[in-house]
Amino acid sequence: MRSLYADHLLARLQENPHGKLHQRLLLVLQQAITEGIFPAETRLPASRDLAKELNVSRNTVLNAYEALLSEGYVTARTGSGTWVANMLPEFSPAPVQPSSKDVPRALPAHSLSTRGAELLGYANASPYQWGAFVPGAPDVTAFPHALLRKIEDRLQKSPDIEQLIYSNGGGCAQLRQALSEYLRVTRSVNAEVEQIIITEGIHQTVDLVAKVLADVNDTVWVEDPGYWGTRNILRCNGLRLHALPVDAEGIIPDVSAAPPPKMVFVTPSHQYPLGGLMSLSRRQQLLEMARRQRFWIIEDDYDSEFRFSQPPHPALQGLEDNAPVLYMGTFSKTLYPALRMGYLVVPKSLSHPLRTAAAELYRGGHLIKQRAIAEFIRGGHFAAHIRRMRLLYHQRRQFLLSLILRYLGNDFLPRYSHDAGLHLVLSLPDGCDDVAIATRALHKGVVVRALSQYYLSAQQERGLLLGYACIDEPKLFAAFMVLRECLRQEGIIGC
Repeated sequence: MRSLYADHLLARLQENPHGKLHQRLLLVLQQAITEGIFPAETRLPASRDLAKELNVSRNTVLNAYEALLSEGYVTARTGSGTWVANMLPEFSPAPVQPSSKDVPRALPAHSLSTRGAELLGYANASPYQWGAFVPGAPDVTAFPHALLRKIEDRLQKSPDIEQLIYSNGGGCAQLRQALSEYLRVTRSVNAEVEQIIITEGIHQTVDLVAKVLADVNDTVWVEDPGYWGTRNILRCNGLRLHALPVDAEGIIPDVSAAPPPKMVFVTPSHQYPLGGLMSLSRRQQLLEMARRQRFWIIEDDYDSEFRFSQPPHPALQGLEDNAPVLYMGTFSKTLYPALRMGYLVVPKSLSHPLRTAAAELYRGGHLIKQRAIAEFIRGGHFAAHIRRMRLLYHQRRQFLLSLILRYLGNDFLPRYSHDAGLHLVLSLPDGCDDVAIATRALHKGVVVRALSQYYLSAQQERGLLLGYACIDEPKLFAAFMVLRECLRQEGIIGC
């Protein structure tokens, strides 16, 4: 027999049957907590029990509980479940007054656009951006902040007028010149100054190319598994996603697709999240298809600077003259994420249209900061910082791999290349519940991401993304021991 709590939640879910199930469940749980249906210090139903009573998957309930925990609605007590927090977050909606029909019980469905609701339904940005094992988090404490601040302070004393007004030329000319030289030497990218556009990171870059190069309902190919942020921006621009599987050589093109896509988004230097390096033959195949079928390749050069066992592989963009490739990168991993600075290298034919569109859409600025980064690069400080961090990250990566081998065994090592990047994928047995493991680890203060959540298709590998870049070896060891205990409690390993 269902509990009263389950009856209440089920009724609320049935009142609004539209939208993603996990997002609807999260909303009705938030409402139940703020309305006092679940009073403070009340234990929520066990995830397995609630999933059975609501006739939903346990992953759906676990995802909702994890979101409640991250937003401060609940607390987790080791060994005793999930409990409603004594103090709710400040942004919680006010409790509903049931006696008044004029007071809405929740945010009405029509308050959001279809596009907005879909964005929130797929939202996956984590509130945890630092610590073990947050993937993709660089060690921001190792950056020479004092040096960059010294450069900025000097520039701030007597800034040029051009650095204080709106930018419509694609960003700071000095930074574009410095990037032109740096990318040509280190990544074999063919990039003249006018082909480079400075953006505020990968998300803005993807939004720009989606708006300018594709129409609503156009099809784009994306990697599966792949980066959720790119997918969400493409969805918000009304594009249809066609998820293609990846193997050890990278994305597997759909040679029978008709009509062809408008764009293909790839991470050839370090496939995200699996870590593979796209082979030369696969790159050539993709370029040949793009020329023949007239679509654009969008190359996200993710983690290209941090390859440990061999020099970085040349970029896809530089393999051919006038290649149909738009190359995008960012300083988020090489410097620090809050800098919010990226760059896009476009074919010459797109240079003027995309620069104009960027100015029209985003009204570029931060020119003094861009000028400071240009001097940081031209002075050799950027390359020196990359060398230092490559050694540091390699050391931490090797330490984590040694822990996996010693305490878990060969079967848990990454299945794909693991000699690059800021994270690795801990392999798990097929059929296990990696979301449940990640949730259990989060309750114990260790942040990991479930690999299955990066897939669009039902063909999902199981694993955990372990970021190792931002913590030292003692903290890595302590977090790994916690994770190992979670694996034992989930029955993945023995005592």
